[in-house]
Amino acid sequence: MHRRYFPEDFIWGAATASYQIEGAYNEDGKGESIWDRFSHTPGKILNGDTGDVACDHYHRFREDVKLMKELGLDSYRFSISWPRVLPEGKGQVNEKGLDFYKQLVDQLLKAGIDPAITLYHWDLPQALQEKGGWANRDTAKYFVEYANLIFKELGDVVPLWITHNEPWVVSFPGHAFGEHAPGIKNYQTALQVAHNLLLSHGMAVQSFRQLGLPGKIGITLNLTPVYPFSDNEADQKACDLQDAFINRWFLDPIFEGSYPEELHQIYRKKVGEFIIKNDDLEIINQKIDFLGINYYLRLVVKHNPDYNIFGVETVKPEGREYTEMGWEVYPEGLYDLLIRLHKDYAPEALYITENGAAYQDQIDADGRVHDQKRIAYLKAHLKNAHRAIEAGVPVKGYYIWSLMDNFEWAFGYSKRFGLIYINYDNQQRILKDSAYWYRTIIAKNYIED
Repeated sequence: MHRRYFPEDFIWGAATASYQIEGAYNEDGKGESIWDRFSHTPGKILNGDTGDVACDHYHRFREDVKLMKELGLDSYRFSISWPRVLPEGKGQVNEKGLDFYKQLVDQLLKAGIDPAITLYHWDLPQALQEKGGWANRDTAKYFVEYANLIFKELGDVVPLWITHNEPWVVSFPGHAFGEHAPGIKNYQTALQVAHNLLLSHGMAVQSFRQLGLPGKIGITLNLTPVYPFSDNEADQKACDLQDAFINRWFLDPIFEGSYPEELHQIYRKKVGEFIIKNDDLEIINQKIDFLGINYYLRLVVKHNPDYNIFGVETVKPEGREYTEMGWEVYPEGLYDLLIRLHKDYAPEALYITENGAAYQDQIDADGRVHDQKRIAYLKAHLKNAHRAIEAGVPVKGYYIWSLMDNFEWAFGYSKRFGLIYINYDNQQRILKDSAYWYRTIIAKNYIED
């Protein structure tokens, strides 16, 4: 057996998001979020599911932190619900909502677990959506006011800060495809949303620096390596366009202060322009301490002029393993992605802020959840993360998605990603075999081939 040791200071974690686990959607002064509104709209979520109760983490967080300690986690990545803290998105602070996060952080620190806070994981206050949401430039300003509140309350004890989770998903599934809250189908709006999200990120980083806080700050992007279906020129070009659409539209402004020109020209021609003010790209191009990446799958694409505005069709390779989400299991893609990011953008540090898989988990006769497929998935991806570290990529930590089964957005409760099985009838928590496996990996700090 070959042992692949990770660096001594490597961070082992697990991740969640507020709307997916907290529940208590209308308790203790919390305001309505766009996901509250969207999930309560008939026909938007599979089986009519909502996040009203979810995993009831709002009431059970102490129990959940004990389970995290049992797993031996170094760090727990969670998000703050903006409308729980600022019901209107601005103005009056809801002290009970703020107190929940203070208590959660306190419990984590007592358990020896570092909090990693994501400021925005998709649950915009509905009150701000009524004013145009992320398509309204003022929302960037309100986001910074909200971020400053959290920085001042928790900045002295939280070592890792993430401004946004997956702005691509907020922008396009949320505003171009209508699959996520707020359910808008307007491509030009999606482009403005993407820009305003990036602007708010840059402004929040500036604010963090001005406060002189001891922690580190970055952003998390869902990044997907793209491969051409064939080596013909048309497929290669389709590959480049898809890469620009899903990866470089966010990477380039953050690291280089510009949008990919070829794609920008297509947008100008087929969608229309969006508003960029003079110093916007300079603000977006703030130096960040790390880049968080969420990796789940690769894309294989080919040229098809009848397909979308780019003429790019996604192909599903045959004979491959797929998860319950219909995502191809391709661990080598994580290595390729990490190498590419290091070469092209050279971030100071990289964290794998999400990686995981949904499978048909069930409680067996022995009361256990034997999720061997998930263990194989995680092991293969960790092996490729280790390969990247050996090649000189500064990968500093790994967060499994997810700590527990939860509300999987448009799929409701039909998909299970967790290390911990949630029985939604009684909120019982059961550690899956993958949780015990992960505990061993954390304790040993190596994986075996």
